[in-house]
Amino acid sequence: MTTTFRRSTPSALGIDATGLDRLVSALEGADGVEPHSVMVLRHGAVAAEGWWAPFAADRVHLLYSLSKSFTAAAVGIAVRAGLIDLDDTVVSHFPELDAEVTDERTRRMRVRHLLAMASGHRTETIDRAEAIDPRDTVRGFLLLPPDEEPGSVFAYNQPCTYTLGEIVRRVSGTSLLEYLRPRLFAPLGIDDFAWRRDDSGAELGYSGGYTTTEAVAALGQLYLQRGMWDGQRLLDEDWVETATSVRVANPDEENPDWSAGYGFQFWMARHGFRGDGAYGQFCVVLPEHDVVVAMTGQSLDMQAVLDAVWEHLLPAIDRQGAETADPALRERLARLALPPLAGDALGVLTPLPEGGFSAASGSTGIGAGLEALHLTQGTERGWVLTLRDASGEVAAPVGDGTWAVSGSTATSGARAGDVVSIDVRFVETPHLLHVRCDLAAGTAAATWETEPLHDGIATLHRPVD
Repeated sequence: MTTTFRRSTPSALGIDATGLDRLVSALEGADGVEPHSVMVLRHGAVAAEGWWAPFAADRVHLLYSLSKSFTAAAVGIAVRAGLIDLDDTVVSHFPELDAEVTDERTRRMRVRHLLAMASGHRTETIDRAEAIDPRDTVRGFLLLPPDEEPGSVFAYNQPCTYTLGEIVRRVSGTSLLEYLRPRLFAPLGIDDFAWRRDDSGAELGYSGGYTTTEAVAALGQLYLQRGMWDGQRLLDEDWVETATSVRVANPDEENPDWSAGYGFQFWMARHGFRGDGAYGQFCVVLPEHDVVVAMTGQSLDMQAVLDAVWEHLLPAIDRQGAETADPALRERLARLALPPLAGDALGVLTPLPEGGFSAASGSTGIGAGLEALHLTQGTERGWVLTLRDASGEVAAPVGDGTWAVSGSTATSGARAGDVVSIDVRFVETPHLLHVRCDLAAGTAAATWETEPLHDGIATLHRPVD
């Protein structure tokens, strides 16, 4: 089963295509923003969609904290089934910890507080919880007394979401993925969702989800439709209302779209509400306009992404536009691409030692956590770059003036004299690695454009179920 939204045109859905064209230009031109995909839905149909090659519609993308909104949906489904009550105390789901958890604030912490990132802790607790118990994050979290009364303060806090995932696993007797497949993914037509797991085998819940842009749009559409999908109720309407309205104030957040309050694993915003994840993963829902926007990317300035949506998409809604603008936008979206490296062609590189160029961490440089790299020229595959770090090894053919896509990587190389530059994109994630080899000097340097939060080079791809 595959998610299939009806495809339409901007003008047929009451959107001026020139506004969408300006949105694309703004995303491509903003400092600190690199778009990988965008989908705009209105009235349940696709007005516009595009992927910047080498990213593609059928390829999953790491969601980072946008994963939290899927975990929250699992809680909502379990609440509807009577397996969880929002006013359950958290410790009641972990009876084996009852004697250990003596702090009165912790004992008053409820499921609704975890959903709202309002456990009573003033700051993130993941490192402290894992220091208390490296093998059991929930135990470490519940043994860390809150600073304030639960429900009174907001703090973005990964163990809140991890604990919610563990509660769902316990009440359902199965994993998060297995619980969601027949109850959320199958109805929405999501046939590819994977989750990074910890050493215990549990899905992270707060991060590590991989799925397609269209699946993200489907989740947003479900919430826009207040829990209904094809005549079937998946989430209670009062759950959706509660989850997508302010449960705890967060006025101290720096950016305007992060200081409008927090719901149940959804951020409120200047317009509508959203789920989001590090480096520009977005599910934006605008109920007043019947619009959903799903985006992926590698963006350090996530506020700039939302600013572009507000500046260019919002004025285009219900604005009369020329129908001739629709095909022009469609053609532009079909041609979207991230440019390969510019420079001279790789050709036959010299000086190159017999057996290829190798560098190891230390006197020859490197960086980005790499232990070693190796560059060779084969007769059939052309140039091949091999990278190794603590997570394992990755080998990829190097594109010469283009992106060479192989498995979960896409690489592009160029040269300037004896210096070879190679960009390595891990195309199921936001991440880009820059590699620079000086063949004459025998040195190499590697730097991340955006550093992975919980992966090495060998795990920067969709996890195997």
